[in-house]
Amino acid sequence: MNVFWHRRDLRATDNRGLARAAATDESVVPCFVLDPTVLEHASPVRVACLLEALEDLRSWYRDRESDLLVVRGEASAVVPEIAAEYDVTRVVWNEDYSGLARERDRAVRAALEEEGIAAESVHDAIHHEPGSITPNQGEHYSVFSYFWTKWRDRDKRDPAAEPAADDLAAVSGEPTPTLAALGFNEPAATPPTVTTAAARERVADFCSGPIYDYVERRDFPAESGTSRLSPQLKWGTIGPRELYAATERAAERAEGDGNRESVREFQRQLAWREFYAHVLAFNPETVTENFSGYEHEIEWREDPDALAAWQAGETGYPIVDAGMRQLRREGWMHNRVRMLVAAFLTKDLLLDWRAGYDWFRRTLADHDTANDVGGWQWASSTGTDAQPYFRVFNPMKQGREYDPDAEYIREYVPELADAPADDIHDWHELSDDDRERIAPDYPAPIVDHGTRREQAIAMFERARGEGS
Repeated sequence: MNVFWHRRDLRATDNRGLARAAATDESVVPCFVLDPTVLEHASPVRVACLLEALEDLRSWYRDRESDLLVVRGEASAVVPEIAAEYDVTRVVWNEDYSGLARERDRAVRAALEEEGIAAESVHDAIHHEPGSITPNQGEHYSVFSYFWTKWRDRDKRDPAAEPAADDLAAVSGEPTPTLAALGFNEPAATPPTVTTAAARERVADFCSGPIYDYVERRDFPAESGTSRLSPQLKWGTIGPRELYAATERAAERAEGDGNRESVREFQRQLAWREFYAHVLAFNPETVTENFSGYEHEIEWREDPDALAAWQAGETGYPIVDAGMRQLRREGWMHNRVRMLVAAFLTKDLLLDWRAGYDWFRRTLADHDTANDVGGWQWASSTGTDAQPYFRVFNPMKQGREYDPDAEYIREYVPELADAPADDIHDWHELSDDDRERIAPDYPAPIVDHGTRREQAIAMFERARGEGS
């Protein structure tokens, strides 16, 4: 028999590792390991999504008279135990690219080899594995536009076929543990539905209409202009090749160059995810260190009260607070607003991006190490292809431009529900008396943006040795 070890690929279709394990005369024993070392970095909302996706996948296997064995313990111990119990000759899994995952996988591989069991890993989560898209010199691109040009023009594999029922071993596992059994409280946010059916429904809905308006609508958080597929991509309930194929079909149906350009722009966002996966694969230290190299020169402030206000959505900057409250309510945040809240933390509050990354890790249903580290270091001007330090987002102008009628803000900041849009966007300029009259329960701005912008630029100039 072969074991296929599921991780962040909780689907049966378009799963290259599962297809590889099934492409022999041996039956496949599917398993998933609830590893305490990995769960230490998890959060209630993400584990809730994980458990739902596991149950959905187990139903798929059970419908074919098999099952997904969900076991608890250190992967380097329990994967060899499963292999021994079922007299397995080979264990297959799909690659992950974080430092923690690679350390775990090395330990599992060593334990299997010690028992004389073959171990095979497959690239599945991205189209083009790290090291396959490179500059003439160096291991990976640090500028996205160059990466995108090559990524865009490379052929993409077709979706991998799902295994037949006859390929699967007739196994039966113990019930999936509950959140409480794993030591997690119920999440504060309402988790999204994370199943293959939900993923496919979202892909179908998005590719039938919104994808053609993606360029025009994706930056407006009050509109349904994005795919909201990130939780599905996080847990792999849909494969990257299946999703890309759906976008290619959408491009074929597109009416006019504008619609095709919108499809291409969405594909470009998929390429950003892969770009950050490549960067992390070659630079695992960037989870805790600045990619830019000037690690200790940046004079980040220590201000627990400001951090707490940012986390709670109580900064007095409406678009920022709306985003942070959406995160607390839904475990998700619109991408444009993610950039704004990250820029506000690092450039207005002058707080270390790692504090923001840690909060996202604890609260996002779609937290992905590569994507979040890349995004946070982009916003804080410390990463690859980052926002230049002297370009500081103005949160008031951003709110007025991307939420002009304050629909999004009012949805998530009910204290401003009856406030005129102009007053919301001018909140920083209003007098205390006017703020008290318009929305007495909403706070005044905790910092002055203009002052902090100048301080942020000076801080980065000193760090880079450019100040006098």
